[in-house]
Amino acid sequence: RARGGPVGRARGPGPGAGVGPGPGAGAGAVVAGAGAGAGAGGGVVREGDRVPAGVMLRYFNAEGELQEADARQLCAGRRVVLFAVPGAFTPKCAHEHLPGIVAQAEEIRSKGVDTVACVAVNDHYVMRAFGEAVGAPGAGVLMLADAGGELTRAFGVGLDLSGSGLGLRSRRFSMLLEDGVVARLNLERGGDFTVSDAATILDGL
Repeated sequence: RARGGPVGRARGPGPGAGVGPGPGAGAGAVVAGAGAGAGAGGGVVREGDRVPAGVMLRYFNAEGELQEADARQLCAGRRVVLFAVPGAFTPKCAHEHLPGIVAQAEEIRSKGVDTVACVAVNDHYVMRAFGEAVGAPGAGVLMLADAGGELTRAFGVGLDLSGSGLGLRSRRFSMLLEDGVVARLNLERGGDFTVSDAATILDGL
């Protein structure tokens, strides 16, 4: 529940091709080892790693209240499908990646998944509008804002799209988290979109 003013803290459970005009996200450089990685010794996230603690994400709950939650606490005791897109409203993210998972969200949850969540390096207002544009709230897909890129850096999946005017973004990925541990990881090269789609997620459940 929300507490302490307009931003509540949730406690417990609760860009590659097509990144817009100009060079696609495939023209971006992968930022290797950006920040403290989720795995031992840092680096790029791997299966068996735990979601980092102390990384705060913002989102709007079903009642429209702004929430702030620790990434690890958000996954605690739950099976979570978390997927990342390089940028809200960028073509491939808005026309393929997010809509595809929104369309399959109910089937994903039918496989014993508690939460389906999308994360991007955008602020919470942009993420809310992005989700609403493709029906994410109605499908129960949580839109998480990693506005400062803290989770992206902690996972070691930064993508430098400065050449496209987008700055630091996240590589596309999808992962299955079991009580905050990465049980399955589908990490794209740069901003490609080949292994982080809804069909691949379902195949891994």
